[in-house]
Amino acid sequence: MEKESVVIFWFRRDLRLEDNVGLHYALSSGYRVLPLFVFDKEILEQFTKEEDRRITYIYEALEGIQRSLQELNSSLLCVHSTPMKVFDDVVNQYNVKAVYTNEDYEPVAIQRDEQVSLFLGEYKIPFYTFKDHVIFKAGEVMKGDGTAYQIYTPYSKKWRSKLTNNDLCDFTQPLTDELFMSCSFAMPTLESLGYKRMELGCLLPPKLDETIVSTYNVKRDFPAEGGTTHIGIALRFGTISIRKCVRFALRLNDVWLSELIWRDFFIQIMYLYPQVVKGCFKPQYESIQWRNNEEEFALWCQGKTGYPMVDAGMRELNQTGFMHNRVRMVVASFLTKHLLIDWRWGEAYFAQHLLDYDLSANNGNWQWAAGCGCDAAPYFRVFNPSEQQKKFDSKGDYIKKWIPELDTLDYPTPIVDHKEARLRAIAQYKQALK
Repeated sequence: MEKESVVIFWFRRDLRLEDNVGLHYALSSGYRVLPLFVFDKEILEQFTKEEDRRITYIYEALEGIQRSLQELNSSLLCVHSTPMKVFDDVVNQYNVKAVYTNEDYEPVAIQRDEQVSLFLGEYKIPFYTFKDHVIFKAGEVMKGDGTAYQIYTPYSKKWRSKLTNNDLCDFTQPLTDELFMSCSFAMPTLESLGYKRMELGCLLPPKLDETIVSTYNVKRDFPAEGGTTHIGIALRFGTISIRKCVRFALRLNDVWLSELIWRDFFIQIMYLYPQVVKGCFKPQYESIQWRNNEEEFALWCQGKTGYPMVDAGMRELNQTGFMHNRVRMVVASFLTKHLLIDWRWGEAYFAQHLLDYDLSANNGNWQWAAGCGCDAAPYFRVFNPSEQQKKFDSKGDYIKKWIPELDTLDYPTPIVDHKEARLRAIAQYKQALK
């Protein structure tokens, strides 16, 4: 029996059917599309077993795609395996004319895609990748001399000057039965993957709120205001298009646009300087003698440092998987400066708990807080958590929400004195950077 001729579209961090560049080109190939998603066993090993909201988010996004495909008499081939094993199986079952997917710029993903491309090449199967989850990728926004920007502000200016309507095209198209392979596959259950279904606390599919975006520049620094979009997880897993977000920002709020540009900036830094994944962007900062007190780190993780702004942020993270952007800066500064604990400890903790964890942004922001990253805060800038609280949560609405025992004897006294810790940090950094 002759094998059916198909092209494969491989979903990764682009879990949507609309405005999806790689999917658009797969659907335009002249062959029916077999949609594929791989719950990669090697990646799942990095997630907390059983209870991880991110796995629920991915799964529910895939369920939405599956429902839409079933209406078209098609189905998502969703497999718990490794990409190499899956493609080995698929090329033996179907006459695969090409594989389409969207680019992923993380070092491990780049290596994986090179392996898949080489494997498919043995069967003379083209492997097409497309830019989808950024507006500009590494190498597209460069200085006049052809070198990369390492400072955000000039990068942002060049990014804005380079932007055209072509960069914001919507790749949505009508979906019909004829475009997809006629098939029916059962999705593995969450339980078979080793996870429980969790309460998400965020919308899926995501929605952009005009009121929040239009007032973002006014309310974004006040954690009790609810003035941020919570769209980070949608951008991370691609349940919303970055092009849609930028069009929205251009229409409503330039400050929110700046935050989206930061995202492109950190992604291109990670691609061009992959050493930042494990090391300081500024190598001289590797000389810092971190105290790395495990007991103090545990208190930071639990939200029991005696500094309400820090503790509220950590408790919000532990309970919801989210932390307000302003508070993220405060808790990161506190860990690296007040406690002199290696930024990599904090980065790893965030990687385990943040719903919107994205390697490039998490890494870039932690290095920014520690002073060792590109365009980072100077080492002598040490946030005063108490002053941050007075400025951005003056009525205490945010801290009281997360610290019910705040005004009781059950709330701990500060584990370090701010003035002493600040001077200690500056002295240590100064010594290391001689």
